[in-house]
Amino acid sequence: MSAAGSIRNGTGPDAVGLRERADGWAQPASWRADPYTRALRTGRGPLYLRRSDGWMLPLEVERWCADADPADRTVLTRCRGPVLDIGCGPGRLVAALALLGRPCLGIDVSQAAVARTIGAGGPALCRSVFEPIPGEGRWGTALLIDGNIGIGGDPRALLTRVGRVLAPDGLVLVEVAPADLDERVRVRVDDGHGGVGTDFPWARVGAPALLRHAAAAGWNAVERWSALDRDFVALRRALPGACTSPEG
Repeated sequence: MSAAGSIRNGTGPDAVGLRERADGWAQPASWRADPYTRALRTGRGPLYLRRSDGWMLPLEVERWCADADPADRTVLTRCRGPVLDIGCGPGRLVAALALLGRPCLGIDVSQAAVARTIGAGGPALCRSVFEPIPGEGRWGTALLIDGNIGIGGDPRALLTRVGRVLAPDGLVLVEVAPADLDERVRVRVDDGHGGVGTDFPWARVGAPALLRHAAAAGWNAVERWSALDRDFVALRRALPGACTSPEG
């Protein structure tokens, strides 16, 4: 049965032995409660990821809750086969794929994100990528967009797990930070007005760091591109002697 078929029929792989998790990872309560839930329900920020030293990364809630933009469409046109959007958020990419008739599924640990995705017309499950996934081992493309390479705070462990979710010839499309970063931190969701969630591990990587982590996890970069000041990398499984420095 195809990945898309397993979604339609409500079946998936046997859960026994599949509850892999990155070391130290657990579903962060921050993504299931205010202020993140409130931001998704209203479709507005402000919302930040705040490090323990007080530095805050603005989160683009309004863009996430809007329709897919031209930069997003450069990602969607590169998708092959059934598409799994990991950390789908409010679901603009899943909704756009569904509108095109593409087999797809969004997963997110936030019930509010899943509800908004379904409301936008995209299929979604409240699920971590480190839990059993319907169609495990048969997905054609996995998306790690909007910084989701940071899920779990360990890009190498995440890419290793994604390798088990995808088909052998599967493609991973990753959005990377514009700077040369390789940062693993603990953060909280913060609304800038005193509302904060619990802390959880996160990572931020630029393209050079992603290429290092990808190679260690058995992936090669096959394309790099930019659109609307956002940077992306496409990964496929490494083959012996394959090139790891694509033109972009």
